[in-house]
Amino acid sequence: MRLVFEKELPGFGEVMRRASLKEVPTAILSRQTAGVRGTTLIVNLPGKPAAIATCLSAVFPAVPYALDLIGAGRIETHPAVVAAFRPGSESRNG
Repeated sequence: MRLVFEKELPGFGEVMRRASLKEVPTAILSRQTAGVRGTTLIVNLPGKPAAIATCLSAVFPAVPYALDLIGAGRIETHPAVVAAFRPGSESRNG
């Protein structure tokens, strides 16, 4: 994936591995990562559906703001499903 990324976002991989480590000790072997190419956010996820859910739950609150920063389309979330975090918007969603 590093060949595809223009800019790697190592924090995504760190958070996904930390969340996965709570469920399986082999999470330290995973290659989860994320990066940007143009205005596209690329998130490299594990192969198991349960692990995907764990990883996305861990990082998704940051995804809307990440998309804002790279100039991608703005997305809003429903706070009952997932509360997006945007600096300066701590008291509201989006």
